[in-house]
Amino acid sequence: MAANRRMKRMASSQPGFIKLKSVSGGDGLGSTRRKRLNKNKKKNWNKNIDINDVDEFLEDIRHQERTTGSVLGLLSEKTDESLFFLDVGPPKKAERKVAPVEVKMRRGKPVRPLRIDLILQHDSLVPAPKDVLSYQLPNAKKLRRIAMKAKHLAAKGIVPRRQKKLLNLRPVEKTESKAVTDANNNPERDFYDIWAPEIKSTADPWYLQQTRKSRVKRPEKLNAKPSALPAVEVIAPGGSYNPDFFSHQALLQEAHDVEVKKQKAEDKLVRQLAVNKDHLATEETIFREQVEGLVEQEDDDGNDEEAGDDDGVIVGAISQALKKTEKDRRKERAEILKEQSRQADKEQTFRQQQLFQLRSIKTSIKQDEADTKVKQIQRKANQEAEKSQPRRLGKLKFQAQDLEVQLSDELAGSLRQLKPEGSVLKDRFKSMQKRNLIEPRERAKFKRRLKVKYQEKRAFREIT
Repeated sequence: MAANRRMKRMASSQPGFIKLKSVSGGDGLGSTRRKRLNKNKKKNWNKNIDINDVDEFLEDIRHQERTTGSVLGLLSEKTDESLFFLDVGPPKKAERKVAPVEVKMRRGKPVRPLRIDLILQHDSLVPAPKDVLSYQLPNAKKLRRIAMKAKHLAAKGIVPRRQKKLLNLRPVEKTESKAVTDANNNPERDFYDIWAPEIKSTADPWYLQQTRKSRVKRPEKLNAKPSALPAVEVIAPGGSYNPDFFSHQALLQEAHDVEVKKQKAEDKLVRQLAVNKDHLATEETIFREQVEGLVEQEDDDGNDEEAGDDDGVIVGAISQALKKTEKDRRKERAEILKEQSRQADKEQTFRQQQLFQLRSIKTSIKQDEADTKVKQIQRKANQEAEKSQPRRLGKLKFQAQDLEVQLSDELAGSLRQLKPEGSVLKDRFKSMQKRNLIEPRERAKFKRRLKVKYQEKRAFREIT
């Protein structure tokens, strides 16, 4: 057995000998065969091609650029003198050169930078890319062409067509040439103080109007405030944290009046919606309604017959009326003329009597003028009072905010014990509504349009 093993080792060591290994599976030698791939399609390029060597090469180049800088170049492009040096031993102290570093001194000792500052420093030698978008302007090419054309025409002394048209529209009056004002986007223009008093422009108003450099006149209505109320109203003296007794009682009385007014409005609504017991149906009224028109039918028939007889008599009397004669017509005309003359005499007598009533007429005229003046004063006072009242700007009516008042036993002795009340945001919101800046609003109510459907899932059904 030992001789056979020795012979096998010698045969395997000779060149050209094929080693055969036992394979437990059924693959045999077919597992080492390369897989055939279709490389003429683009979708298989990155899928079945190993590009690790390319990625490693590109990563190495980026690492060299970060460490050495793109200006110095890659390591393969550098010379041997820049990469290697001759080591002749440790340098002498006199020959040692140290780069000058700005080091702060504190108590005669250098102050080293903090570790966190060193970590946050930029360690890459690659310069930051230039932001091209920050140098671009919209329509820059067009504006540059227009500026060059205007400069070329100005050098020749040619007036542009638009400016020539404006000059032709100007009146014939000769005015001195004014200095050209700088554009608003010119960074080299003079400093302008917005709080300084406004200086009237000395330029020609016609020129400013045509070149649209003059401001549009602001309507006077925009300068008027919608309400005369102040932006922040000061609360009554009784609302202080340590108020006077009478001031606090006056504020309590005001809050009490508001609550009484609300209670009266609620009681009035209850009275209006209450059901009157006299209007309720009883058994007697129900029975009367059921038998109505059944018992009195015979009496109604007799009354109808009598009414029919009376109608016949009236119709017969109308048919027997006689026509007017000529004598009656003359008599009627005479009466009309007599009534007209009587009315004319009465009016003439009234005019003559008015001559003796001049004093009373003057007195009545003075009284009417005085009443008119009083009404004008009252109307003006009402208009002034309406300026401080909220107007109806929307479909909702303004509801005043509840008074923030504390009872006598709730008063605090100091600011530390004072409890905050109300909301600043709600107070500002109500103030804007009261000053007619916004219309009164209420919180929108969420109304679900679609019905919510509940579905029991299988996992939940298995648990239950």
